[in-house]
Amino acid sequence: MKRILLNAVILAFLSTSMGIAQSIHVKSPNGKIDMALESGAKISWSVKHENTEVIAPSTISLTLGNGVVLGNNNKIIGVKKSSVDNSFATPFYKKEKVIDQYNQVIVNYKGNFGLILRAYNDGVAYRFFTKRKGQMIIQSEEANFNFSEDHKAFIPYVRDLRENDMYASAFEVMYDEKPLSKFVKDSLAITPFLIDLGNGKKAAIIEADLEDYPGMFLTINNQTKQELKGVFAHYPKEERLGGYNNMNYMVSKREPYIAKVDGARNFPWRAVIISESDKDLLNNDMVQKLSTPSRIADVSWIKPGKVAWDWWNDWNISKVDFKAGINTETYKYYIDFASKNNIEYVVLDEGWSENTNMLKVSPSMNVEELISYGKQKNVGIILWASWYAINQVLDDAFSQYSKMGVKGFKIDFIDRDDQKMVKSLYDIAKKAASYKLFIDYHGMYKPTGIQRTYPNVVNFEGVKGLENAKWTPNDDMPYYATCIPFIRMLAGPMDYTPGAMRNATKLDFHLSNSLPMSQGTRCHQLGMYTVYEAPLQMMADSPTAYMKEQESTNFISQIPTTFDETIALDGKVGEYVAIARRKGKKWFVGGLTNWSSREMTIDLSFLDKGNYSAEIFKDGINANKDATDYVREIINVTNADKLTINMANGGGFAIVISPQN
Repeated sequence: MKRILLNAVILAFLSTSMGIAQSIHVKSPNGKIDMALESGAKISWSVKHENTEVIAPSTISLTLGNGVVLGNNNKIIGVKKSSVDNSFATPFYKKEKVIDQYNQVIVNYKGNFGLILRAYNDGVAYRFFTKRKGQMIIQSEEANFNFSEDHKAFIPYVRDLRENDMYASAFEVMYDEKPLSKFVKDSLAITPFLIDLGNGKKAAIIEADLEDYPGMFLTINNQTKQELKGVFAHYPKEERLGGYNNMNYMVSKREPYIAKVDGARNFPWRAVIISESDKDLLNNDMVQKLSTPSRIADVSWIKPGKVAWDWWNDWNISKVDFKAGINTETYKYYIDFASKNNIEYVVLDEGWSENTNMLKVSPSMNVEELISYGKQKNVGIILWASWYAINQVLDDAFSQYSKMGVKGFKIDFIDRDDQKMVKSLYDIAKKAASYKLFIDYHGMYKPTGIQRTYPNVVNFEGVKGLENAKWTPNDDMPYYATCIPFIRMLAGPMDYTPGAMRNATKLDFHLSNSLPMSQGTRCHQLGMYTVYEAPLQMMADSPTAYMKEQESTNFISQIPTTFDETIALDGKVGEYVAIARRKGKKWFVGGLTNWSSREMTIDLSFLDKGNYSAEIFKDGINANKDATDYVREIINVTNADKLTINMANGGGFAIVISPQN
């Protein structure tokens, strides 16, 4: 439903002559947010939430290859204002539909370009558009986010550079809680980027609808120390194989511009999510709202689910009469395990084929036999490939393996978000959909909306997941685990790959490749299956480990990977989080804490009236010494009840609530 509200926008022309600013304001439907655009010698934008200044005046522009700056001395020639109150279905998401309500202004400038401004109740967004003929070069984009105070930030620095290319990384970052003024000079950070505005309010800088354009990094203005500036990877000029095991396609030389684009197009959204409390960040839909709707008419063939994963546990199974490893016998064992435990998929990770030639299968593997065996057991097969390997033979690979019955691909070692790579990922998603294949993008920048446009893209990495427990002993993973639901997850689903059955306290944790463990308790791991959004959710440990812990395995296997409703219960960034999600008539509740133990009260008033049975996994009384210690109990509850749960250091809890009768 759409309606025009003339009072949705306050349009005040201070002067129509050049050189004196023209001011446009657009307010959120609830009136709390005011987004202002000033057009004069420069174009700048600013944002207020009630009496809180969120974004101080910040200049924005596009510089074309011919030196023309879209944003310098440009005159407004038209303004169109509207209001939208709508909703749309989201089939593979944390809720079945998203409410889409905003006020909008479209500003047209002389010079065949313009800006779209939107104000939602939970944030604001702007995007450039151009109406020019032919192709054009974007030399640079000016995207500034200025703050009038030295706010604390959760800074996600880019640290894992690939062969000294400042724009190439795995996009797996920890967070530094520091004032903006302490941002390390000449370093880059990724988005989402969270700012603490004080008084319980937070602001998160994101981007959305990124297509055929480079992704946005952020750096600090070294003069003001309180202004974040967008930085964009330059277009690749020369590329070569390199990186880990020679599987990355590295950029050895870049052009002096960031993009070559059609002259008539919309550019990505630059957005700021605004929350009045931390828990509001746990149930935000801004990226979905700002992204292009699905281009796949029939999505019935896309089947999310859980995956028995081989790589993290080093193919380490025991008490069998064959040598475990990358071979047909081992994967039959994984398929048997998945079938027995109602796990929908098994992934064949790195090693089933040559690293740079995915049409050449390892002699120890019979992929066709495994697909046939899995089909008999109602278990689908997913194939891993590096981006370079699959991109060399895209049509042949998708045609050959889809005919065999493969369900999807896990594509890894992307590690770039320049224009060429971003376009490639959209092309791959489109091509995969034509073969009815789904995609899990790994070694990937954060999701920016492709998951709505091509819903066969069912998960993304772009998160410092459990795999890092195999090689980074000094990372504070429970802290990180209680940051990412408020920050990284704003962008969309994340393949954190939970499910460790060997759980360790801070003192006992150590690195192991073949018997890896997690930091924090068993229930910390179980809670992740509800807290973390992942339509394609991995079970990282080995079948042998899960069969030894069948009670935990049974619990994990019943948790869905997509939901009909989500409710944020409580949380504080970097400290603790609790989320409830509904699928059908069942509710699933998960909670996590950092290395501090705490007591949490769960108010069950979100339940409908009636009697329910709650299956609860919570930290055992000795979990601070033995992180595998937990208690399972089943109790009767109603919506009038409140559950008090104690979480150990690095602890958590997981609950399934089912209606009785």
